[in-house]
Amino acid sequence: MAACSPLSPSRTPAQNHRLHLPASTDPPSDTNPPTQKVWLVFGATGHIGRSLVKAALSHGDNVAAVGRALENTVSQMQGWHERCLGLLCDVRVRETVNTVIQKTIRHFGRVDIIVNCTGYGVIGACEDQDASDLRSQFETNFLGTLNIIQLSLPYFREQSATRKEGENAGRYLIFSSTSGALGVPGLGPYCATKYATEGLIESMLYEIDAFGINATLVEPGHMRLDEPTGLDDKAVGGSIKESNNVKLKTYGHFFVKKPSPPYDTPTAPAGHARRVVQWLADRQPTSAVKSAELVWQLGHCKYPPLRLLLGSFAVESVRDRLRSIIEEIEDWKHLSFPVAADEASGKGGKTLAAGRGEEEDEGKYAEGEGEGDEDAMMLDFGEVEMGAEVKEEDE
Repeated sequence: MAACSPLSPSRTPAQNHRLHLPASTDPPSDTNPPTQKVWLVFGATGHIGRSLVKAALSHGDNVAAVGRALENTVSQMQGWHERCLGLLCDVRVRETVNTVIQKTIRHFGRVDIIVNCTGYGVIGACEDQDASDLRSQFETNFLGTLNIIQLSLPYFREQSATRKEGENAGRYLIFSSTSGALGVPGLGPYCATKYATEGLIESMLYEIDAFGINATLVEPGHMRLDEPTGLDDKAVGGSIKESNNVKLKTYGHFFVKKPSPPYDTPTAPAGHARRVVQWLADRQPTSAVKSAELVWQLGHCKYPPLRLLLGSFAVESVRDRLRSIIEEIEDWKHLSFPVAADEASGKGGKTLAAGRGEEEDEGKYAEGEGEGDEDAMMLDFGEVEMGAEVKEEDE
């Protein structure tokens, strides 16, 4: 890497820390050296996007860094590095997405990894967010992702026809959020866009696996900007400054909306997201630099996971959410399944399912003859019986 490059770090990400993906993913290592890849990074001027571009370049890869058309200019995206192609795009507009893909292919000859770091969120109560707020978030977060995928999949499928046995034909790294796994007060519509994106990618995996194309959802926790310099800082915030310490926006791609009177109280649940970002300021626990290093490994590993959670907040919050779902399922599963005799029986083999203290009825419930089991089975068997009646009428 040229010493005069504005992207040249004093230390590469690999030297800053020793985080590695699990061996089961077959990540790049000294014994498994990576081959040079071409990255196409949408949202390259955001917190994680900048760090990811730098990580990929420091490891010798080529990168097409795509800035936001409404926030950056062409000149701001130029001169990052000799192996970096600066472009502009609005992911909501399919024509601009397609132009970026085609320019990247013409410039580097191919594309191996497509990353979507773009995003937009409105922090405010669900009731306070109007149609414009909703459209902006869905068009950016969900439809923007869909535009990228639909316009690039034909190219990856063409690569699939010429790939070698076991070779990857293309890879998507889609940045989701912990908000795609749990609801957050004050971020309702934003969470909805992330839930939709997660469902899209998880469904798509079944469709593209046969072509040797992979996709991973990256779910970072609260991420801090721990690399304020190193990239060309002109490409930040829409203005060119002579200073080399231009900082990224405090709230990233979020817009904090003024709450309406019902939600404008110090303890209103709808203000939770706003209070969190204001309290954290620049104290977010998850490192963007370390996260970028793991995402770079993710682009080069052979067996990528469906999801990669980044940071202790992401792991703990998503794990707690899944636990609560499992507990709720277990509490209510008796409405859909009969109570098994070995689970329901107490001392002497008598069932506890009846719950009436009537010993003469308990044997019936354990054998599926009492009212309790009929109610439990009705959710499934009722539908089957209705279907049978319809079939007879058709005949």
